[in-house]
Amino acid sequence: MTLNINWIEEARKRKDDLVRDVQALVRIPSVRDDSEAQPGAPFGLKVAEALDYMLTRGQAEGFRVKNVDGFAGHVEMGQGEKLIGVLGHIDVVPPGDGWTVDPFSAHVRDGRIYGRGAIDDKGPTIAAFYAMKIVKELGLPLSKRVRLIIGGDEESDWRCVDHYFKHEEMPDIGFVPDADFPIIYAEKGIIDADLQYRLTGSEETGEMTLRSFQAGRRYNMVPDAAEAVVEGAGLEEWSSRYERFCRDHGLNGNIRHSGEAAVLTLEGVAAHGAEPERGKNAGVYLAQFLASLPLDGGSRPFVQFVASSFFGDTRGRKLGLAYRDERSGELTVNVGVLSYDRAQGGTIGLNIRYPVTADGETIRQTLSNVAVERGLTLGRFHDTKPHYVDPDHEWIRTLQRIYEEQTGEPGRLLAIGGGTYARSLTAGVAFGALFPGRPDVAHQKDEYVEIDDLVKATAIYAQAIYELAK
Repeated sequence: MTLNINWIEEARKRKDDLVRDVQALVRIPSVRDDSEAQPGAPFGLKVAEALDYMLTRGQAEGFRVKNVDGFAGHVEMGQGEKLIGVLGHIDVVPPGDGWTVDPFSAHVRDGRIYGRGAIDDKGPTIAAFYAMKIVKELGLPLSKRVRLIIGGDEESDWRCVDHYFKHEEMPDIGFVPDADFPIIYAEKGIIDADLQYRLTGSEETGEMTLRSFQAGRRYNMVPDAAEAVVEGAGLEEWSSRYERFCRDHGLNGNIRHSGEAAVLTLEGVAAHGAEPERGKNAGVYLAQFLASLPLDGGSRPFVQFVASSFFGDTRGRKLGLAYRDERSGELTVNVGVLSYDRAQGGTIGLNIRYPVTADGETIRQTLSNVAVERGLTLGRFHDTKPHYVDPDHEWIRTLQRIYEEQTGEPGRLLAIGGGTYARSLTAGVAFGALFPGRPDVAHQKDEYVEIDDLVKATAIYAQAIYELAK
């Protein structure tokens, strides 16, 4: 039987409902909050609320639903032994500063829904949900089960899918609506590492003392704000130098004097940690300026290490980590978290994305050696291995064909530095929802999703779900 379904028309019929559901989900500020963690809500009450919203909607539409201890859940349809997985997440990174709208208002303007999570990943997750809804409402026969798996900790530690797949079956194949179209078949390895700097108490004094230094909230975000508190004589004369430094680098900075102390603040540009060159790292820029001050021997090695190792270099060249390959490109380094306290010492939190042919253990050893040479130690080191799928799989060719039919554009295979749930699957790829040519505003202020793009993605997902499961 040949079915002639106008998938985009089916998606357009449901556009208003789709927008309403995305808005309702974006309005839940589902940032992980460990202070609220409890049984059934391991990532805090708001993440649990967002997961419950999806499962309640699934139940209302007649799908089979399951909450797996609050870590994750699923919405399922179809019958058969084989399982097609679609993986989305409902947790979001903190909104950060500088928004022109309330980040959790889900404000609609100029054909866009604005809000934290609109494109990463609430909008695309709802699009996949509506794709299942279209297939179900058209009464299309399926020989496999389709399961929308919804995680609650994608932006942090992935405890959601770790827990889920300990208790639930692994899909035979799957896709993840949490990146770019057309198809991402290779994802770099991801390392989160801490370089620790400890004070010995015997450091020489200087004209100035760095009392504290702070930048960044998450390893996978380029810090958009930094603050340092400096004490000592001669701070007034450094004010004009700081203003000139900020002006020369196109940054907004401020220096506020309070007695013998000065508070230096700097506003950078946030970006996803997988593409640190798209942002301006407030912490690294501020460290570059601090390194020019006559600081005491305790803080000087810390800021000089940050400045000399990371200023103007997001490719790890200064650390001896400049790996690249044809399949997935160059290694990248994001300094996601910086903290220093004159009583405790300092921490440099790194997010490293390495090519699929590079080796995480070699990177660990290199980092450790560099740290020792500069008076630091390598602390936490978490390595998520690269993900790569054979591009000749029949189901990947099916996704390519569907994308080409729906868009008229070539279904190219891509490699990225970002980490999607695809790497938690035995056989999975990332598939949208950001179309080529659209700016990537995930993790940035005024994050948004284009409503028409979301409708188009829904049509693509509906056809993909049907053709993979028919």
